[in-house]
Amino acid sequence: MEKYQISEIYVEPSAMERELTRRVLSSLPELPVYETDEARTSPYEITTEDIASSKKRLYIRDYKGEPLKPCPGTQGRLCCNYFIVNLAVGCPLDCSYCILQHYINSPYLTLYANIDYFLEKIDARLEAAPTGRSAAFRIGTGELTDSLALDPITGLSQVLVPFFAEKENATLELKTKTAEVTNLLGLEHRGKTVVAWSLNPQPIIDSDEAYSASLRERLEAALLCQEAGYRLAFHFDPIVNYRNWEQDYLEVVEELFARVKPENISWISMGGLRFSPDLKPIMRERFPESHLPLGELIPCEDGKLRYFKPIRVAIYRSLLSWIRGRAPGVPVYLCMESADVWRHVFGRAPSCDPKFTIDDL
Repeated sequence: MEKYQISEIYVEPSAMERELTRRVLSSLPELPVYETDEARTSPYEITTEDIASSKKRLYIRDYKGEPLKPCPGTQGRLCCNYFIVNLAVGCPLDCSYCILQHYINSPYLTLYANIDYFLEKIDARLEAAPTGRSAAFRIGTGELTDSLALDPITGLSQVLVPFFAEKENATLELKTKTAEVTNLLGLEHRGKTVVAWSLNPQPIIDSDEAYSASLRERLEAALLCQEAGYRLAFHFDPIVNYRNWEQDYLEVVEELFARVKPENISWISMGGLRFSPDLKPIMRERFPESHLPLGELIPCEDGKLRYFKPIRVAIYRSLLSWIRGRAPGVPVYLCMESADVWRHVFGRAPSCDPKFTIDDL
């Protein structure tokens, strides 16, 4: 795996004495450190040339606001009642299809240092929530960054996993394309943390998921977590339609279940390649060798470009049949798809409510 490189660190004055800041600075002692709040207050128009360099600059600051938020989902699509905690904004990996290229207008990777504030707010929200399985929170940290890519220098998993181990009405999902699981091993998790991987065939990883772990490295990391007693999850997302997709995705499924026991999997999701029209020129400029923006994608009612619905349905049905043949009891769901697509794939939609839970599957 080619490794990302951080070359300089900026720290907001209020965050300089935070434990997380000290951990990062001690992990990267050779890098220049600049104490400044200018990175937060100065407006910035980021260009495509800036995106790659922004992945080399780390800005550590405090967070103010509500840390626990529902997944924004997308208009007209079923949402799985997922909640997000953004402990960082920006990702050191560099996937060609990543929406952050269009969504984030900062020349930095931003890492929030006041972790106690996050935990206090989350704790208060969980304490005030109804009890019972159907009211339990699924909480992920991987919306605006990779959950584990920076973990070797932040050690955040060593704070989050024990915290959620004590929460009866919440499950933490750490979603990653890396193999950075060393800090997870040996922690007391009580089955309350699900470690999840995005999966794609190796040709797609090689061409469109820069700095990420190989498929084999991801699955070997999953095996380590399985041996440590963690629940696991897998996300076939984004699924790419290309000449050899059928054989290649079947091989991914076979490799997955050659290593992972179905009874240890909490859920599997499937989601086709999708992105906003505004992202397409950025993809073509930054990744001229990628075939992803050249596919036959059509605009849908939510404004996203997607493969034609019959193509998506056919791919989902194939993938579902392969998964069901090896793991008939594992919950499988679609990410950001309409009730109509659900019915074509599963024969039904999970709920009349636009938001559902894993228990509805």
